[in-house]
Parts: sequence; structure tokens; C-alpha cells
Amino acid sequence: MGGRVADSGLQTSLPLLGVDDPAVFTVHNPHGTSPFVLLADHAGQRVPAALNELGLAQTELDRHIGWDIGIAGTTRALAQRLDAWAIEQTYSRLLIDCNRPLVSPTLIPEVSDGTAIPGNIGLSDAQREQRIAAIHAPYHAHINAELDRRRDASIPTLLVMMHSFTPAMNGFQRPWHAGVLYHQDTRFAHALLQALRDEGDLVVGDNQPYSVNTHSDYAVPVHGEARGLVHVELEIRQDLIADAAGQQAWAERLERLFRTLQTSLLQR
Repeated sequence: MGGRVADSGLQTSLPLLGVDDPAVFTVHNPHGTSPFVLLADHAGQRVPAALNELGLAQTELDRHIGWDIGIAGTTRALAQRLDAWAIEQTYSRLLIDCNRPLVSPTLIPEVSDGTAIPGNIGLSDAQREQRIAAIHAPYHAHINAELDRRRDASIPTLLVMMHSFTPAMNGFQRPWHAGVLYHQDTRFAHALLQALRDEGDLVVGDNQPYSVNTHSDYAVPVHGEARGLVHVELEIRQDLIADAAGQQAWAERLERLFRTLQTSLLQR
């Protein structure tokens, strides 16, 4: 794919994704039979080779600013347990945030949690459009195609946006183990919020640590609300899913709760 990209501050005519760069997304269980569909917009932390890690050390990309720590493994494990169609996006949210509207000022951030992103500073309109065309557009096009396929085949869909959040932000220790996020449609969110709280060992945020709106979020308004699908955005605290044991434990918990809620959610 052609265009112009930033490389050490210089304009080049190189394509954004080279032959050695990985695919934009990975689909798990493409023929899964579950009504649950899992989206992991911030699963990956890769940066195309042409962009030289956006001028950042790998330690910065490994932080929460680079990706949703632990959510890829949790999503994969949950998809396997449910036999659910799932998609995980490969590239760092610092390259382009696939859960942001195209007009969002944080679509391609110049600063994230106090860290300047050199490879994002002073981008031209052409460079921004190249990232949209190479990453954001094909990722969401594939989700749209799957949701269209399910609709056309009258396959019921319960949509889950999978995310994780850092235990502390701006000096505040976040007390929640998980957060249930929603905008206008609360059908799935309120049911899941109650189910998680009924577990008895969790502090669960109600639209915490974030809330959803059409200016800051993409998946809920576009894939959930605009289609009228029963949906929820789930946030899990990163220290709880930082290793395989935590990811499996949360996948087991969520599988149990999702299966319990499935029948009532399909009737909503």
C-alpha cells in the first residue's frame, strides 16, 4: 500500500507495512458456534519496521500506553472456552488507536500518559490517512464483514469489547478489579455488572475507570449501538491478567458468567 510515512523525521514513499510486518489482525475460531463475539482492539503492540518503533524504546511499548496488557491472552482463552469468534488487532494503539473515531484527537497521540511519541509528532494529513487505510480501516472492515455475515445468516450475536486498564493513573490507585462500560444500551452491561458483583470477591466499576461516548470510542457506538446488537465493553485490571495463570482464571470466570447470562441476553 502506497503513501507517505515518517521515518526519523523524514518524508518517504515507503509503504507503511512491509513484507516482514505481521498481518493487521488475527481471527480465532472463524467458525465458532457461540453467540458471543469478542473484539480486542488493543491486543497488540507491534509497530511497522518502517517507523522504527515510533522513536520509542521497547520498554515504552511494553507499558500500558503501548497496548492493553494481558487482554490478548485472556481473549484467546475465553474464545477457546466459549468456541467464540474473536479478533485481536496486532499493532500498538500508539501507532493508531482502533477504538477511536477518525476525528478523535487521540486517534494518533503525540503524548500518552506523559510520554512523548516522536514518530507521531507533526504528521501530515497523508501520513495520518496512510495509517487509517493500513490499520484502522481493514480491521473494522473485517469486523463489519463478520457481523454482516451473522446478520444475513440469522446467527444471534452477543458482542463483547475486551480491554484492560492500568492499576494506577495520575497517582490514583484504581480500586476496581474490573469495569463494565456502556453508552446508551445497558442490556448486557447491567446484567454483567450484577453478575460480577454477585461473585463476592470483586470490586466492579460501573462505567469506571472509563465511560463510553461517541467522541472517544468507536466499537460500542459503531459495532454495538448502530447495529442494535446486545453488547458490552469489559475492562480488566492489568495486574490480574499479566500472566497466563491470571488470563486463564479470568477466562474461566467469564465463561461461567457468560454461559449463565446467555439465554436471558438472547431474549433482550
